[in-house]
Amino acid sequence: MKLSTDRILTTHVGSLPRPEPLLGLLHAQDRGEPHDAGALERTLRDSIADVVRRQVQAGIDIVSDGEFGKHSYTHYVKHRLSGIENVPSGTPGGGMRTLDDADFPDWAADRAARPVGTAAVQRACCTGPVAYRDWAPLKADLAHFKRAVEAARPTEGFLNAASPGVLINFILDRHYGKEESYLAALAEAMETEYAAIVEAGFILQIDAPDVAMTRVSLHRDKSDAEFVKIAERNIEALNHATRAIAPEKMRLHLCWGNYAGPHRHDIELRKILPAVLKTRAQAISFEGANPRHEHEWEDWREAKIPDDKVLIPGVIDSASNFVEHPRLIAQRIGNYANVVGKERVIAGADCGFGTFGRSSTVYESVAWAKLAALAEGAKIATQRLH
Repeated sequence: MKLSTDRILTTHVGSLPRPEPLLGLLHAQDRGEPHDAGALERTLRDSIADVVRRQVQAGIDIVSDGEFGKHSYTHYVKHRLSGIENVPSGTPGGGMRTLDDADFPDWAADRAARPVGTAAVQRACCTGPVAYRDWAPLKADLAHFKRAVEAARPTEGFLNAASPGVLINFILDRHYGKEESYLAALAEAMETEYAAIVEAGFILQIDAPDVAMTRVSLHRDKSDAEFVKIAERNIEALNHATRAIAPEKMRLHLCWGNYAGPHRHDIELRKILPAVLKTRAQAISFEGANPRHEHEWEDWREAKIPDDKVLIPGVIDSASNFVEHPRLIAQRIGNYANVVGKERVIAGADCGFGTFGRSSTVYESVAWAKLAALAEGAKIATQRLH
């Protein structure tokens, strides 16, 4: 993982708005509908080359493939793992219920009427033993990204992969019967993907909102203390799956759900931070810009942060169409630089801009304006911190 003592580097969380031609093909693939596989491959190759080039032009140092090879950051595994299949259309359920639903029924009703997030993709479940089955999609992602990086020459590249704990939240178990067994099987299967990303020369970002977001969804009936134990268990499983990967080759992303909602029941960062800091990953990416979590830089200040950890705070919000002023972004960066030193801070985003296909609430043009503002804010912070 490249760090800098000369300036504040910039990155983001991974997913970016997908172009419509690509999205239509991914949508058909996601639902198991007929589609032109050759057209999908060509469109994917060209789209990744373009999105990497645009990130570099916007001033982003550490870039991704936009997660363009995936219709969502979780359900993509059904195309790679055995034992996971689509739930038939029309099956009751879907969406993600949260503790906010009861407190804000008008918000919840509107959310249910306009499918977003997990409700916007074809649901899937585990129906048999999980194992890494099809390498072709991963090999395609790696090849397309490598070609794009060689052409655009960013500072560094990273690729995303889902944590075992978040897969449990979105892909329900109908086979193992015990959550711990399902978690262990997913960790063993995903170990293959984690290792392949690093072996290809990229930084591995593991998306693990399960250590924060699932407190108000999958585990909404539990206490905070009970949830922290689950978070610790999930981190332990992830550490086992990445035991052969050097910490400096990994970053962990946590969040409280990438949606514009009340978030009044989000578990506080200070309660989960001891569990999060047990990750083997050197860098930790997290929400730090939205109005529910921006204040939590104070919790980092009070925490016992290991000397080798790098912070990637979100300094732009991924659920709002406000384009942050670069001076505000610089202020946010400065808060974290004052905690761990400027050399251990990389400026990032709260979450992705294309988490679930067409579900983004941020317009494509606005997302790119935000990334440009992020780069400008990092330049201002660099000047202020020298």
